[in-house]
Amino acid sequence: MSAVTSIERELGAAVGAEIVAPTAAYLTDQTEARGLRGHADALALPRTAEEVAEVVTWCYAHDVAIVPRGGGTGYAAGAVPLEGGVVLSLERLDRVRSFDPLLWRIQVEAGVRTSELRRIAREGGLLFAPDPGAAEQSQIGGNIATNAGGPHAFKYGVTGTWVMGLEAVVAPGELVQLGGPVRKDVAGYDLKHLLIGSEGTLGVITAAWLQLAPAPEAAWPVVGFFDGVRGGCAAIERVIGTGLPVSALEYLDSETMRYTAASFPGDVPVGAFAVIAEADGSTDEAARIRSDLLELFGEDALGLYAPETATEISALWRWRDGVALVVDAQSGGKTSEDIAVPLDRLGEAIEASLEIGRTHGLAAASWGHAGDGNLHTTFLLDSASDEDLALAATVSAEIFELALRLGGTISGEHGVGFVKNKWLGRQLGPRGYELHRAVKRAFDPKNLLNPGKKD
Repeated sequence: MSAVTSIERELGAAVGAEIVAPTAAYLTDQTEARGLRGHADALALPRTAEEVAEVVTWCYAHDVAIVPRGGGTGYAAGAVPLEGGVVLSLERLDRVRSFDPLLWRIQVEAGVRTSELRRIAREGGLLFAPDPGAAEQSQIGGNIATNAGGPHAFKYGVTGTWVMGLEAVVAPGELVQLGGPVRKDVAGYDLKHLLIGSEGTLGVITAAWLQLAPAPEAAWPVVGFFDGVRGGCAAIERVIGTGLPVSALEYLDSETMRYTAASFPGDVPVGAFAVIAEADGSTDEAARIRSDLLELFGEDALGLYAPETATEISALWRWRDGVALVVDAQSGGKTSEDIAVPLDRLGEAIEASLEIGRTHGLAAASWGHAGDGNLHTTFLLDSASDEDLALAATVSAEIFELALRLGGTISGEHGVGFVKNKWLGRQLGPRGYELHRAVKRAFDPKNLLNPGKKD
């Protein structure tokens, strides 16, 4: 009898969770287009936090690796089981445990989808601001585990900013609560924020207390089109320098616009670099900021687009959400990284990242969260070409080198996962990396929680 059948059978007999053979859908994430596929011995599908704890307890006792998994929307192979073991899917932990709109808080399980959480908050007149891509597929547990961002992180912060408390399973299989439905808590070390962004390497998040905020009365985006990277980045710096409290500040380079112009809900000047800023707040405040944006962009813009109706605004953000899919469709595969750099180096980083593509003969496009200095430069590949797949590793390495040279980071929001694991020590330095590894050993002395990722 094979080892796969043995682990599947023995784990299934020992725990209450459903244990099945893993299908291909649970062995990949968005890095599949660059040839990364994993293998696992079993798939666990628990329905409760207690069943998660049972799975972790059995795996820890039998020295079997555990790979926690949310919606599988990651770009760093963080949920790909590259060393075998058990894939632990949180998709069935999908309950809203409590919702207190008058207290601006909600407790949800890890498998609740981002779109569902935002819908519930909105129906209560509230806002859950973090809006990473793939909202219909991504799950809040995965968003917390990667500390995901999105366009509105510029004003409202990344996912971790909204986490009040966590329920998690830690080695060797114990259920713990870190924080809770409180807004202030300085008792002990900040273990909650160690788990936030840990990518499943320190524990398995099963539920979270999240704070919410009153939804703004109005939100009006303004798009400015500029002559090249430098013109666009100068406009971005003017927005920040003048102190306009915009809620989002995005950029899309001319190649991105060339690929996506046909679906843009307005006119796009040929060869333009686009900047999207959003004004929100009370109706009067949003109107004032919008007016200031139009004036500021209008100083040297090639064109402006300022939708006013709810239908037009929704169409613009649907277009922005779909940019990655449209660009990806230009070829059979792609590699896309998410470095972040100091704001004063953003233009330099965009130009240098595109030059990497030209040097290697790969079509490239760049877009991202300008206000956070967060680039998503994408290189288009033929996923059937071994040569192109080898180039994916080469261009990614050069992108990481670029980020560190400019004083930035190898990951602004996607996480480290497997793709960037060998670069972590370079960024942290010897002593920083030693401390990082010591935290990992304290939480996971057997190195069974998502091994080979972020460690």
